Amino acid sequence: MRIDKYLWHTRYFKTRNIASTACKKGQVKINGQVVKSSRDVYPMDKIILRKNQINYELLVLDLPKSRVGAKLVDIYRKDTTPKEAFENQGLLQYSKSYYRKKGAGRPTKKDRREIDDYLDDEAE
Repeated sequence: MRIDKYLWHTRYFKTRNIASTACKKGQVKINGQVVKSSRDVYPMDKIILRKNQINYELLVLDLPKSRVGAKLVDIYRKDTTPKEAFENQGLLQYSKSYYRKKGAGRPTKKDRREIDDYLDDEAE
């Protein structure tokens, strides 16, 4: 079975087109090698998939005949993604919340003072 088809069947991507695009961008590795979307997947292959700034690590257990329901996905793959990857995602979301939104205009006088205080604290 093709890797793009497998990722679509196991519900990592909403469409096969998105799965094949991820392969073209180099976001999918099988056994440590970047692969094309036409690469075949076999049981016991290790897949590393970069999606939403998280490196998912999967072990292929079996190949589904068609797209499976969300409850049945665990029959066909074993997710070995470390918990730290998801925790880092939460920290990244927290750090992005500080920045000003696009189109919010120039910093106010209060914002400018906070930035200056922050930069002064870093320099010390």
